[in-house]
Amino acid sequence: MQRIPITRSGYEALKEKLRVLQQVERPKVIIALAEARSHGDLSENAEYESAKEKQSYIDAKIREVEHKLANAEIIEIDKSKINLEQIAFGAFVSIKDINTSQVVSYLIVGEDEADFKNGSISITSPLAREMIGCRKGDIVEIQTAKSVKEYEIIAISYDKLEK
Repeated sequence: MQRIPITRSGYEALKEKLRVLQQVERPKVIIALAEARSHGDLSENAEYESAKEKQSYIDAKIREVEHKLANAEIIEIDKSKINLEQIAFGAFVSIKDINTSQVVSYLIVGEDEADFKNGSISITSPLAREMIGCRKGDIVEIQTAKSVKEYEIIAISYDKLEK
């Protein structure tokens, strides 16, 4: 069974998502199903079919989140045990586009926590995979649909996920 890397805050967010699905969303759909059943003939009851579909969706999401929680490996950043000079899970990395000089920063997190628009990328993303193990000053190349992009690593920090 493959472990899924995740930060402590990401794990807590997944637990909260499961709680909402189990204690809020599922009870709502059960009530909607009961109400739809009360309207009689189920064979032509669109409300009932819609509620059944929603129940299936919620049940699938619950199973998915339970699986992720069961396989989660919470990665705690202990700065005394890692090489602060190299990029790893939990690193906050600033990179500069070699062609445009545009600087962007990303926090490398687990898949379920990644939010590109808010500056966090998944450890499994092509960019993160290329940067893992790199140091300040290294150049990484990423193949895009149109071209190869080159980035210089200009800063590495582990302060964003400290205990």
